[in-house]
Amino acid sequence: MTGSPASWLDAMPSPALLIRADERIEAVNAAAEALLGRGIAGRHFITALRQPGLLDTIETCLRAGKSGEARYLTSDGDRDTTYAVHVGALLLSGQPAALVSFNDVSQVEEAGQIRRDFVANVSHELRTPLTALMGFIETLKGPASNDATARARFLDIMEVEAGRMNRLVGDLLSLSRVEANERVRPTEDVALCALVRSVLHGLKGLADGAGVTLHADLPEAEVMCCGDADQLRQVLTNLTENAIKYSGTGASVTVSLSGPEQMPGLRAEGVRLVVADTGPGIDAFHIPRLTERFYRVDSHRSREMGGTGLGLAIVKHIVTRHRGRLRIESAPGQGTRFSVILPLR
Repeated sequence: MTGSPASWLDAMPSPALLIRADERIEAVNAAAEALLGRGIAGRHFITALRQPGLLDTIETCLRAGKSGEARYLTSDGDRDTTYAVHVGALLLSGQPAALVSFNDVSQVEEAGQIRRDFVANVSHELRTPLTALMGFIETLKGPASNDATARARFLDIMEVEAGRMNRLVGDLLSLSRVEANERVRPTEDVALCALVRSVLHGLKGLADGAGVTLHADLPEAEVMCCGDADQLRQVLTNLTENAIKYSGTGASVTVSLSGPEQMPGLRAEGVRLVVADTGPGIDAFHIPRLTERFYRVDSHRSREMGGTGLGLAIVKHIVTRHRGRLRIESAPGQGTRFSVILPLR
């Protein structure tokens, strides 16, 4: 290999630096300067790196000629970044040296944390109804075995808890199917006006029971869109059902459809489906997190309403699969407006 150590490092896309046997930094590439600061060439490596685990790995490499791995953590104020650092042993002018290279593994770390959080959330959501069921079963087998009144009351509660678990499992399976097909673009034609009317007809009983009025604002001519009819039905059902449940008695929910027209967010022709309610609205700080799995504005009320905390996450993934956009607008006392923008093709 020809050229200077600095030229070797400049050929590497990730941050890298070379440390001599005297523990001074021989060379550093531009990516490493951006990470660690300018003017570090020639300085002792401890003054540039400062994290004990990495320093120990470098010292071992220089003294024993043994390569190693370490972690390097940093933050730009908005986001924490984790680097997997490889410290490789080599010879420089016949003397031991260490080549230190940084690989950004933040996304891998975040994905692992998301998986751990997801498992913890599912376990928590299932534990509560399971604990209730086990307690009632134990009571029915013991003190209440001959109490018909208590038995009927406990069985009613057990039915509610079992239904809650069933909805959670159903939503988990639905979310899994949506994620599995997220990169497969739908190809069938969907009649959106007919779909909206069908969804509102199916939810009329729920709306009447909650004292909520449903309205449809649709164009006279049918609007066709390329999509998955079952998934788009699920989007409309989830959004409209949420609006009915959380708007309160006397509120109204309007589902409207506009387009086709040029949509700036899509840079193509598209349609806009809007589910708007006149309910109490949502504080602004909740809005960015509404589509997170298991995130609830009011956990107690959501569970009482039969919510699993997965409905809006499912909506987000379906809209993403359709190459669309989801917009949420709300303010306390001003209702909530969910807009789904879908490309025609």
